[in-house]
Amino acid sequence: MPKILLVDDEPGIVNLVLTYLKAEGYEVHTASDGHAAVKAVHAFKPDLLILDIMLPGLDGLEVLSRLRRESQAYVIMLTARTEETDKIVGLSVGADDYVTKPFSPRELVARVKAALRRQQAGAAAGEDARVLHFRRVSIDAGSHTVSVGDRPVELTATEFDLLLALAENRPRVLTREQLLEKVWGYEYFGDTRVVDVHLGHLRQKLGVKVIATLRGVGYRFEDEPA
Repeated sequence: MPKILLVDDEPGIVNLVLTYLKAEGYEVHTASDGHAAVKAVHAFKPDLLILDIMLPGLDGLEVLSRLRRESQAYVIMLTARTEETDKIVGLSVGADDYVTKPFSPRELVARVKAALRRQQAGAAAGEDARVLHFRRVSIDAGSHTVSVGDRPVELTATEFDLLLALAENRPRVLTREQLLEKVWGYEYFGDTRVVDVHLGHLRQKLGVKVIATLRGVGYRFEDEPA
């Protein structure tokens, strides 16, 4: 059964979300401050984190930054802030998705379920022996590794899935909505800007121009087969 770490310092939110998650049969651990969250990550080794940004001690962004040094667990940020920069910073640090307070616990659980299904599908695909070779980029679907020439590129699970979706559908243009369905799951009903932020980060890590933006349409993978 997947393990979930819920990090928030508001008891009302913790109790509400905990009730919904346990009803789905998940194993859930909680933490109410940043330092406790870091310790829980080491001890509990969660598959998914629900992480509030505004925490006592270490804030959620610092917790996320430390987490990404050792774990690729899926992270859903919780934030009461509405400023766009807060969301973008969180996604850039390594969050996979965000939910703005106040939120529907049903919506949050739906996103958790979709994310965990995606993880399980990725684990099952570990036997996939496909390696996609292009002139500049190579993508190993089984080991979830990417290289640009001889240089390995470290990607988050979300960034890898975005790159693979675009490469597998080359030369088609994929809209943001299509990418949300392929990577986040068809139940996703969040902000399509999450796609833009992750793709921006992916481009920076690749360091080569293989993903084109067609304004008002979507994105296309443009590297040529090797």
